[in-house]
Amino acid sequence: MELSHRKASAKLRFLRPDGTPLANCPVSLDQTGHSFLFGCGIFDSVQLFRESSEEKQDIIRKRIDKWLKLFNYGTLPFYWGRYEPEEGKTAKEETLQAAHYLRDRGVTLKGHPLCWHTACAPWLLKYSNEEIMRRQLDRITRDVTDFKGLIDLWDVINEVVIMPEFDRYDNAVTRLCIEKGRVGLVKEVFAQAKAANPEATLLINDFNTSPRYEQLIEDLLEADVPISAIGIQSHQHQGYWGADKLNDVLQRFSRFGLPIHFTENTLISGAIMPAHIVDLNDYQVDEWPSTPEGEERQAREISEMYSILFAHPLVEAITTWDFTDGLWLKAPSGFLRLDDSEKPSYDALHDLIHGAWETHASLATDADGCLSVTGFKGSYVLTVKDSTLPLSLTENTDSVRTFSVG
Repeated sequence: MELSHRKASAKLRFLRPDGTPLANCPVSLDQTGHSFLFGCGIFDSVQLFRESSEEKQDIIRKRIDKWLKLFNYGTLPFYWGRYEPEEGKTAKEETLQAAHYLRDRGVTLKGHPLCWHTACAPWLLKYSNEEIMRRQLDRITRDVTDFKGLIDLWDVINEVVIMPEFDRYDNAVTRLCIEKGRVGLVKEVFAQAKAANPEATLLINDFNTSPRYEQLIEDLLEADVPISAIGIQSHQHQGYWGADKLNDVLQRFSRFGLPIHFTENTLISGAIMPAHIVDLNDYQVDEWPSTPEGEERQAREISEMYSILFAHPLVEAITTWDFTDGLWLKAPSGFLRLDDSEKPSYDALHDLIHGAWETHASLATDADGCLSVTGFKGSYVLTVKDSTLPLSLTENTDSVRTFSVG
């Protein structure tokens, strides 16, 4: 697999304090972090700061510790109807605590979502469309501003293709989308998010990977909507897409030249959801067990899917939706079983992220104290004699970086 676009090279020179070259000296190069965003949902972290039971807190912390051994990128929940179930009463404090907890552990965070017709706040329905829109925009400003510096990536608006057609129940956002049109609504919410945090990465996100989503993106770009990246959901409860579909989706959405984030991925380690189900939410079961055969299948599929996506130059992030089984739709879609034990998929992904795609090397300087390094983009530690030195490899450069070693 050609992965040169995931790597960077640098020339290093090591000098003694007196300025003479540190010649023929062993140097260890060890990667400590990835530039690529390997992600997963981390909603448990908010529950950690709601939970009063020390026993349950300990369970959550241990689960997060396993999460941290895999991932550097987490999605936090901002579903309006849950974040603010009563007008003016938000989950700000526990979400801020969770964000600080994760950022202190080196995790890059994304908020999901700022505008969506599902899980919308029901109390909005008492207002006129004009008032709903004002409150939607105020909500975006409030939350993006409250978390600026902690969360600088946002799914600004979710599942717009279906939004004005959604008729399962009345909701405030579908009302707005019918009135303003898809492009009109998206343009306003993106402008508000951009004004609140001009440096933020702003995503549009959808499960619909048909030409309708392509057309929507095309229309939005023509309307100068500041889309930073295209979000693609890949909930595969009805079976793995396979390499052909993955490559087709990548080819079609690459034409925009924008970064691509696979934002919500699920692969099942139990029975596959029946093909006749149109809306995944319609599949309601009492239990959905993981099976040994399903776990082996899930591990193979995750390894192949991640390898295909990591090889594509426009893909910047992959987020698996559920870390543990039994969450959305009770599906066995996690890397951990219901008892928090690791499935084969956990080990398979670990072998890629922290094995095949992580750089560790034993090198040595030449007679002039110089050496060249190449590694997967990210952060590193150099060990030279008794010194440890930080190094960042993000882009190829011909300039020589000089280190003084005492």
